[in-house]
Amino acid sequence: MATPNTHFGAKKIGEYLEKCKKVFFIGIGGVNMSSLALITKERGFEVAGSDRESTAVTRHIEENSIKVWYSHSAEHIEGFDALVYTVAISPDNPEYTAAQEAGIMCISRADYLGYIMTGYKNRIGVSGMHGKSTCTSMCAQVFMDADVDPTVLSGAELPSMGGAFRIGEKEHFIFEACEYMDSFLDFNPTIAIVLNIERDHVDYFHSMAQIYESYAKFTAITGDNGYAVMNIDDANVVAALSDYAGTKITFSTKNRNADLFADNITYKNGKASFDILRDQELMCKVSLSVPGEHNIYNALAAAAAATLCSIPPDKIAVGLRNFTGAVRRTEYKGKINGADIYDDYGHHPTEVKTTLKGLRNMGYKKITCVFQPHTYTRTKELFDGFAEALQEADTAVIYKIYPARETDTLGVSSEMLAERIGEEKGVYLGSFSEISEYIKENARDGEAVMIMGAGDICSLFDCLNFD
Repeated sequence: MATPNTHFGAKKIGEYLEKCKKVFFIGIGGVNMSSLALITKERGFEVAGSDRESTAVTRHIEENSIKVWYSHSAEHIEGFDALVYTVAISPDNPEYTAAQEAGIMCISRADYLGYIMTGYKNRIGVSGMHGKSTCTSMCAQVFMDADVDPTVLSGAELPSMGGAFRIGEKEHFIFEACEYMDSFLDFNPTIAIVLNIERDHVDYFHSMAQIYESYAKFTAITGDNGYAVMNIDDANVVAALSDYAGTKITFSTKNRNADLFADNITYKNGKASFDILRDQELMCKVSLSVPGEHNIYNALAAAAAATLCSIPPDKIAVGLRNFTGAVRRTEYKGKINGADIYDDYGHHPTEVKTTLKGLRNMGYKKITCVFQPHTYTRTKELFDGFAEALQEADTAVIYKIYPARETDTLGVSSEMLAERIGEEKGVYLGSFSEISEYIKENARDGEAVMIMGAGDICSLFDCLNFD
């Protein structure tokens, strides 16, 4: 069971923290939480935290003189004045319960982020069920290359940024706006990007009506003088934002009447080149360095946000060209037997299908997808969608479900998914050693292997021997 978000608001949090010196973070190893911890340390607080296991992220935190415990104990929070937590923790987490008993303010990650961003003029929140991290990173690249020194908080590391966050000037704050448990309703965007909307997070969102309402509330935070940058090729986005009171900035690859339209689209090795038309006039010519149609939409959204922040079209085109991808988003890792090996965070049927289609357009003779389902609820509710999406691969190797915050009570399994995919394509393998051996025996020159999932599947790379 997850722990609810707080909704203190920026003013109350700011007033409380004026009296604080030490802040503790539960779940400090998360990409977003680690960024917040480092920003908090930069602001002069003493910072520490806890997580389940040592990772590259937690080791980076420790290198910045932040203490990390790899267990949860009430003793860890002694002497701390405030606690920030991820909603993924259980309400009976010993650090969380001890803080409550001691009268220490416990602030959810989203609420805390909402406070952090209020000191910036242009606050660009990137939302949508898919593509948030990539679009956030793409925006970051454009703003950095335009030399406007943005502050960025993303859900994925960007190599050119040296991590998942950067601290810049107080003009522009670019952030990923996660919809899970309505976290993004605690944020304070002035520009709200909505990339796409569909059914996900089925343990929280029980209907499309609920999802529509959440996205409508998120964009409404921008106020009457704000902007909603919206994908009008997505009918759900159009429906959810029908009553938005601010200024709508639309983008499309299909509707020439959109404010920003991608025209004359061509592909080379799966990567798109196109013209961006603004109000039906040529704004700039773009050549992307990342594959897939979905990245055209990300580029249009990034271009729209940059335009609203007065970045010139020529600099927008340069930034989009220079963006080579975020970590774990069709990230090239190396070769095995001449086959190209990729890593991706995709864990929803749409993400799986879109990523594999993008890889297919790069001209590989065969694609093997090693996929780890994420959570039992998502796997069960979207089971048929996963089975269909994985048909985009020539072979789908299914690893055991990553439970995250859940327990196995729904009667669904990776073996069942492999069976539904069919014996010609579907294979279940329950250990990293088995998967590693399978790749070694089957990967060939001219092929691609996509290792995909949001759980611990990336640990498979420790077992692989690259050429």
